Amino acid sequence: MSKNSIFVRIKQRTMKRLVIFDLDGTLLHTIADLAQSTNYALAQLGYPTHPQEAYPLMVGNGIHKLLERALPANERTDENVRRMRKAFVPHYDVHNTERSTPYPGIRELLSELHRQGIRLAVASNKYQEATEKLVNHYFPAIPFQIVLGQREGVPAKPDPAIVYKILKHTQTTPEEALYIGDSGVDMQTALNSGVTACGVTWGFRPRAELESFHPHHMVERAAEILPLIRL
Repeated sequence: MSKNSIFVRIKQRTMKRLVIFDLDGTLLHTIADLAQSTNYALAQLGYPTHPQEAYPLMVGNGIHKLLERALPANERTDENVRRMRKAFVPHYDVHNTERSTPYPGIRELLSELHRQGIRLAVASNKYQEATEKLVNHYFPAIPFQIVLGQREGVPAKPDPAIVYKILKHTQTTPEEALYIGDSGVDMQTALNSGVTACGVTWGFRPRAELESFHPHHMVERAAEILPLIRL
């Protein structure tokens, strides 16, 4: 066996010291509140609204893309997206914890990871203020190392910038990090940043979308994530 192959085996078996979570569709089921606020903005501007079940395929790429996708195809201009945002953000800021909820087993998973000394972080394409509010509201007892949403001047996922900032802040190498997400955007983010990818099947996107990016792991329940930190 060559020296290089031995190195690869050791590298693959590095214990994870950091778990990075996507927010919407991974930690929290947020579609009802996102749909309500987007439909409010559409109605304010005189556009037709959408049923809640249409929204899982609109989210994942940040607020700009959500609002753009919600608009009628012939109305998707930057000006209309800006108008939508002015109506959406104040409404969502008030109502974003009304019907959102953690997925089954998530609170228990986070508590156990923390108990085991694993560093925790959030990397979301939701705008920063809402990301911080939701994490603090639903997981007040969990000491996340860093919580990052979409910020002005920073490219959204799948650009790896958000993961690089988390790795730097936590002084963690890519080999020591596990990224958990529910969409192709998340799997691409993990691939782009060189961290281990784990897709979850309980979120907003179909399993086939995640599998098309060939993540290292796929799980169907939150508890299945625990053993992955030692693989």
